[in-house]
Amino acid sequence: MDVNVRAPVLFAKAVIPHLTEGGRIITIGSALGERVPFPGITAYAMSKAALTSFTRGLSRELGPNGITVNLVQPGATNTDANPADGEAADFQRSLTSLGRYAEPREVANAVVFLASPAASVITGTILTADAGAIA
Repeated sequence: MDVNVRAPVLFAKAVIPHLTEGGRIITIGSALGERVPFPGITAYAMSKAALTSFTRGLSRELGPNGITVNLVQPGATNTDANPADGEAADFQRSLTSLGRYAEPREVANAVVFLASPAASVITGTILTADAGAIA
């Protein structure tokens, strides 16, 4: 809860006074915030689900100032902590529509889009980049 919930809240509290119109807050959650496909991850999933309400609520509070607030929820992503050739990789791939892991750059592309002028009207949105795991 400290890392997955408290840290984004404290970050937002610190940055909000410095944001002006066109400012962006983009947090990183997890597709597991919407789906708990196996036991043993309940607390983690709960902490990530909290970001959904935080994002939507903060978008209402900051919207009148022209500031957007969005959440990117990656699924299985090929990182050192969860490699695409790891012990649980085949199972995680089986949960996706695309049958593969995301690459970090693919998740980063979602963040770049939300930070861009092209996303100026998108706020309070949960953008899931999980290869279709919660489809």
